Amino acid sequence: MAMTKTTSSDHLLHTTTVQQLRTTINRAHILFHSILISFLLYYRLSRLFNPPIDDDFPSTAWVFMFVSELIISFIWLFTQSFRWRLVLRSVSPERLPGDKALPGVDVFICTADRKKEPTLEVMNTVISAMSLDYPPEKLAVYLSDDGGDRVTMKAMEEAAAFARRWVPFCRKYGIKTRCPEAYFSVFADDDLSIRGAKFQVEEENIKTRYEQFKKCLESGGDDGFCTENVNTISVNGRPPVIRVIHDSRENEDDDNAAKLPLLVYVSREKRPSYPHRFKAGALNTLLRVSGVFTNSPYILVLDCDMYCNDPTSARQAMCFHIDANKSSSLAFVQFPQIFYNVSKNDIYDAQARSAYKTKWQGMDGLRGPLLCGTGFYLKRMALYASPTQEDSFLLQPKVSFGISDKFIASLRGNNGQYIFKKGESSSDELLKEAHFLATCAFEKGTKWGSEIGFSYECLLESTFTGYLLHCKGWTSVYCYPKRPSFLGCTTIDMKDAMVQLRKWTAGLFQIGISKFSPLTYAMSRMSIIQSMCYGYFTFHPLFSLAFLIYGVVPQLCFYKGISLYPKVTDPWFLVFSIVWASSLLQHLYEVVSSGGSLRTWWNEQRIWMVKSVTATLFGCLDVFMKWIGVTGTVFRLTNKVIDKQKLEKYKNGKFDFSGAELFMVPLVMLVTWNIACFMGGVRKMLFEGGFNEMFGQCFLSFFIIALSYPIIGGLVKKNRKERRKKK
Repeated sequence: MAMTKTTSSDHLLHTTTVQQLRTTINRAHILFHSILISFLLYYRLSRLFNPPIDDDFPSTAWVFMFVSELIISFIWLFTQSFRWRLVLRSVSPERLPGDKALPGVDVFICTADRKKEPTLEVMNTVISAMSLDYPPEKLAVYLSDDGGDRVTMKAMEEAAAFARRWVPFCRKYGIKTRCPEAYFSVFADDDLSIRGAKFQVEEENIKTRYEQFKKCLESGGDDGFCTENVNTISVNGRPPVIRVIHDSRENEDDDNAAKLPLLVYVSREKRPSYPHRFKAGALNTLLRVSGVFTNSPYILVLDCDMYCNDPTSARQAMCFHIDANKSSSLAFVQFPQIFYNVSKNDIYDAQARSAYKTKWQGMDGLRGPLLCGTGFYLKRMALYASPTQEDSFLLQPKVSFGISDKFIASLRGNNGQYIFKKGESSSDELLKEAHFLATCAFEKGTKWGSEIGFSYECLLESTFTGYLLHCKGWTSVYCYPKRPSFLGCTTIDMKDAMVQLRKWTAGLFQIGISKFSPLTYAMSRMSIIQSMCYGYFTFHPLFSLAFLIYGVVPQLCFYKGISLYPKVTDPWFLVFSIVWASSLLQHLYEVVSSGGSLRTWWNEQRIWMVKSVTATLFGCLDVFMKWIGVTGTVFRLTNKVIDKQKLEKYKNGKFDFSGAELFMVPLVMLVTWNIACFMGGVRKMLFEGGFNEMFGQCFLSFFIIALSYPIIGGLVKKNRKERRKKK
């Protein structure tokens, strides 16, 4: 059992456990591996400046190898910051004060295209958010629809109608899985065996209503849904539309079991003459609209396909947010992204094990993890100022926030749940004000997206905003409970995986080479180790360059009989061998210690190589093309529609390359090059000798081919099928 060190808050709302054994092993390995890398780089440099006199020294190839190994060492050094101090946290929500003392929470959900983000899936997320185990009068759910689709708005009305039955049912019987689609599927994990006949009757009634709800949504226009947009779309764009779908004031006199939170539909204005700002713009619009409606001090941001799996997540987050020892500087509580459709043979590394079971825990041991884009509870005021100057933004509020008096009034401490009260005639005025706050022109001349709100500097709006919050002095925590708080659907084919990674790579690399680079901007604003964490994220795309060199130069030299590594009998060969084995064993240790297997380790090694020379490479090219002015910013929405045939392939461990042919071009060329050079090099080695000198390059080519074998096999099968179809 791992040695641990535990600390706790005075009120025992949460505990922090330092993973002492893993931390000690990691630090020992860092020292050991650093010494070996120093020797390796010394070997390269010493031979480069003092080449052997007797040999025809390949100086150009040697320089390429040194650059590649320097890049890999550089990124490896950044990676060690995650391993410096790993912590685990646990919470005790039962120790929280009564419901009346809990702060309000506004839930933000964003959708943009119902063709890629199915309406039923979005509505399940909305219903699960409405079903959170939190006082309904202190909870509000806002959906931003950048598609401006009337189907989505009508679907919200249907979802609210279903929630009037579903939410009381969940509260009455203590249902944990409060996403109806998940509850009535194989993913539900509620123990229903102890429930009686009355429960079974009610459950059957609820199931019947849910099937009717699904048919209504899936039929679209056939059931009275108008498939036109919310408002008339022309070349001039469309005006904003905001509608209160369910007003919780309507059931103030009902018992708590029947109460529902506020539910609001928001479609912001779109005009071709104004920048769209993508998801960051949608979130900032929700910040303003919710500011005049509910103005809750905390915000939960969810992707439209990431439903609430644990209804107690808000209470878990409040264990940190209302702790007096932490709350003054705590900006957000991040929960992991966990996916319900991950296969046991996760060939695409869709679970992102390295991130959520190692890197985030390591950052939590410093000043906290970064924002992941979904599943985080954020302090609203953290988006407006630093922790030491929380009121500085009020000095010239109209310059920073715009000319809305009602919104500025909300900034001055009016955090009471419901700015508009029952019986007041101000609701129409607030709706009018909310429409004004959702216009394109409102942000003109303000500091939205630059100094306040979610940042517009990067397409990865949440990650970059979290980075800026840490630079301002805010902290964060990582909460990884046994029961996943949120569950979503991950990519199950190569195309979607590549599109998603290309977007992330381009966004992160753009930060790395900008004025906000962690190597310059962050060093004076946070600890060196924490800035190294961000340095890893922003510069890891350089792996693509190192991998290309390592996949081309040694193989060419192997084919020509030129040695780039020490002889097997040379003591320096041992240094290279131990460095290689040390890296692989460290990765294997992390995989096994976090619950993975040998197959998990191999899958991660393989997909890491594949991604580095495909999507990561294209992401770097996107940044370069944008830098020289050839292309502009392009937002690529990940497809969230589940294809049953693709899902079956994924579960069987078979790669699906449909639509990803362009991404695969560099990989196919690289593997073909390795096979050709390997065959030619082995032939030369067998007939002319040189095993002692060429073993390193021979083994490198073989290892790359072994990693790529299933992928090449999949591409060959795909080409055969296409030929058969043509015939």
